[in-house]
Amino acid sequence: MPVGVQPRPGRPVLVVLLLASTLGVMGGATIAPIIEVIRQDLAVGGTEAGLILTSHSLAIAVLSPLAGRAADRFGIRVPLAGGLVLYGVGGGAGMLTSTLPTLLATRLVLGAGAAAVFTCSTVAMLALYQGPDRDRVMGWRTTAVTVGGFAYPLAAGVLGHVSWHAPFAIYLVGVPLGVATLLIIPAGTAASIRPDQGAGSSPTGRRGAVRLLRDRPLLLGLCGIWVATAGLMMVLAVFLPRRLDQLGIQDTVLVAVYSMVVSGAAASLAGLAYARLRTRLSYPALLRGAVLCWTAAFVAFAVADHPVPLLLVPALTGLGSGLAMPTLTVLIDHTAPPGRRGTATSLQGSALFGGQFVSPLVFGPLIEATSITVGALTAAAGTTLMFIALLRLPDPEWPASRRPAAPGDGPPDGTARRTPPPVPGPRDSAARDASPS
Repeated sequence: MPVGVQPRPGRPVLVVLLLASTLGVMGGATIAPIIEVIRQDLAVGGTEAGLILTSHSLAIAVLSPLAGRAADRFGIRVPLAGGLVLYGVGGGAGMLTSTLPTLLATRLVLGAGAAAVFTCSTVAMLALYQGPDRDRVMGWRTTAVTVGGFAYPLAAGVLGHVSWHAPFAIYLVGVPLGVATLLIIPAGTAASIRPDQGAGSSPTGRRGAVRLLRDRPLLLGLCGIWVATAGLMMVLAVFLPRRLDQLGIQDTVLVAVYSMVVSGAAASLAGLAYARLRTRLSYPALLRGAVLCWTAAFVAFAVADHPVPLLLVPALTGLGSGLAMPTLTVLIDHTAPPGRRGTATSLQGSALFGGQFVSPLVFGPLIEATSITVGALTAAAGTTLMFIALLRLPDPEWPASRRPAAPGDGPPDGTARRTPPPVPGPRDSAARDASPS
């Protein structure tokens, strides 16, 4: 096995990482079906209820860089296991709370654990899989996340018939997953080893996340795309139910189908097909395709005046998300310098959950002052600008596909590429003519 290449992990490792990946989206979605019951029981207003849903996102955004530095310094296994246990304890503590301050405190603990889970599970997949295997696993990860996105809320809705405390028990799944991580993830699994980076290669220093963003403008731009993506998608998550209500759809089951099932199914299909799409399309092309899907979704959201065409909104949104999630993750990994994969990956967690937290504060007042149509068209204008900016996004594999490889070495992504034979020059021809036959 070449120096610096970690052994291909077995199926139990992949199962643990896929299950851990579902927990990030589970943070707020799990209690979304019971948030109105919580609000009434605690006698709080809509703003306080919103904080119950989003406070963990703020903790993830702030603490993700620390989780990334821990992964770079100590490897993947211990920070991931600790984050899973903290996630389970913090989330499960909601079963025992009866006041808003204590509930918010438990949500912040949940967010601290989720920061480590989101960052370290992503880093583990990037470190343990390369080439076509990485594309396949990234697609499966997208499918796992989207399935969790509607499976956990449905389970919470069922448990909510017992009491509003009961759904918080779902978070306890993090504890056994943490134990499984210690038992299954290989010890010494490094966060930043790449096939083209030997074990003796020295990292480029352990500077902070802000310095890394300043040194890598492309990384800053990709994180900006994550912020915009998360913020724009929250517009649909928050205001699609209101749009359905305007069209006469109040049944909660139908609202769930529109807001979770259709988008989740579309994203899952995109995730399953992702590896095959990657054999035909570059990363920038896939990302531009995702943005076109979102633009079409926002236009449909603005003009649809019947429930049937409105189904295009969650379908196109899910398809775009299924393409964008793995693509952005891999692109950010390509921009990370040696020894900084954990820190670079953590920045997408800060961008993603920071965008979710800020979105209602930005679009809420706009839509309240105007209309859902104006908000949707504003979002469509934003995705159009994003598409134009992406026309200048370079393909990270373009130089590698044209760079002559050293004997026995493969390109950085671990795939086998054939380089064309060199074109003989005048000296080569003269040497060949002078050589004995």
